[in-house]
Amino acid sequence: MDPVEPVEPAETFTAEELQRKLGAEAGEVETARASAGDGLGTGGDGTMAAPSDNPLASKLLAKLQRRTATIGIIGQGYVGLPLALLFSEEGFSVVGFDVDPAKVEMLNRGESYIRHIGPERVNAARERSRQDGAAGLESTAGFEATTDFSRLDDCDAIIICVPTPLGVHRDPDLSYVRETAAEIQKHLKPGQLVVLESTTYPGTTDEEVLPILEQSDLATPDDFFLAFSPEREDPGNKEFGTKSIPKVVGGVNELSTYVAAALYAQVMDQVVPVSHARVAESSKLLENIYRSVNIALVNELKMIFERMDIDIWEVIEAAKTKPFGFQAFYPGPGLGGHCIPLDPFYLSWKASEYGHWTRFIELAGEINTSMPQWVAAHTVRALNDEGKSIKDARVLILGLSYKADIDDDRESPSYEIIELLRDLGADVSYCDPHIPRSHAGRHHDVVMAGVPCTAEELARYDAVVLMTAHEEFGEAALYERAQLVIDTRNAVPAGVAARVVKA
Repeated sequence: MDPVEPVEPAETFTAEELQRKLGAEAGEVETARASAGDGLGTGGDGTMAAPSDNPLASKLLAKLQRRTATIGIIGQGYVGLPLALLFSEEGFSVVGFDVDPAKVEMLNRGESYIRHIGPERVNAARERSRQDGAAGLESTAGFEATTDFSRLDDCDAIIICVPTPLGVHRDPDLSYVRETAAEIQKHLKPGQLVVLESTTYPGTTDEEVLPILEQSDLATPDDFFLAFSPEREDPGNKEFGTKSIPKVVGGVNELSTYVAAALYAQVMDQVVPVSHARVAESSKLLENIYRSVNIALVNELKMIFERMDIDIWEVIEAAKTKPFGFQAFYPGPGLGGHCIPLDPFYLSWKASEYGHWTRFIELAGEINTSMPQWVAAHTVRALNDEGKSIKDARVLILGLSYKADIDDDRESPSYEIIELLRDLGADVSYCDPHIPRSHAGRHHDVVMAGVPCTAEELARYDAVVLMTAHEEFGEAALYERAQLVIDTRNAVPAGVAARVVKA
């Protein structure tokens, strides 16, 4: 076997540094490379040719630097909407595309349907557009939402932020990506940049998106530019937002990487160019596989230590006093959100194409997806200890969102817990101050209104199952009249009168 050449670490650039490197007259720009001479992106010397010999690239770069480019963002959800608002706040004219007319109408009224994105941000972006319109000017900043995909004709850069769910057999469902690419292809014109941000398996950008776009008879990099840049949104994170999270960017060719890096350099604090779209796609999977595997580890330890009468939470607190070589992960009732429950299996599916089976990923998935059953079993046992049957027991679920203090319930394990307990005959309600009413999802049909989150309400139930560590659920007074609490997050304050069972 040939020796593996050392890999240079990824080089990051602040926006100002990258702006200097991406000047239209620059000779070349330095970038990270994934391996020497791999033929996927940068050459063996780790450099990219400047676009001085490509007039379309030079024109787009000039428009980006002057803030006269129009940015189209397809999908106005938890990823697309904050990105659209950021580009607007940085002086760009932004068109937000979505297939949901209700969302589009709300955004154009200056309203928000995402709790941690305040309506004031949306309204400010809309106000910039209205001011330009009132002055009779072609809008150079601001934001407008639409369901009319013919408006893609107006866009200089198009960013795809659509769902990439899993099928019933854990195979990637790329239907939204393919349909979006087909719509872009109808309107693709010379000089446009297309960036996929939706999480997916390595090769999606060049194997799936590129062939669809090339049906326009345009080619990259001569006519258009194509890249992948993984979204890294963390809803509700007060420390890191869209602008401050470093942006990884990889194109299907060097020039596409160059142009896409220039796009994000206008609005992001740091840009991390990599050698190819496949490296960028893989980096997002690694981030979430790392978390999934480590969460599975502590979930398994939770089950083992419980049999030994050892508190896993105290163990973790002791272990994390080590100042090196350890990072704390915490157990829970199951995984939620779009990333960790789904992303690892994109790689599992793709790896099988190469005759490799990802045993770590599959085992972690098996452990993590078993956690709702673990919680349900603990609820049944705890009720039995109280001399009560799960059949006809009144059970209250505290929290529908998958993480604390947000209104995002995608893939939330709370829904599976509700269905499991209902199947056992329990009368189940829920309380979540961030989600007043639940709606049917891809994997559940739990539709009901929440109940008040008060001590008086909790007193009406035989068991309360804390699923989400909302700030409101950390108040001891909330549990002063509760009978039995199943705590899956170690969030119930010490000393409450109720019997507390950790699960």
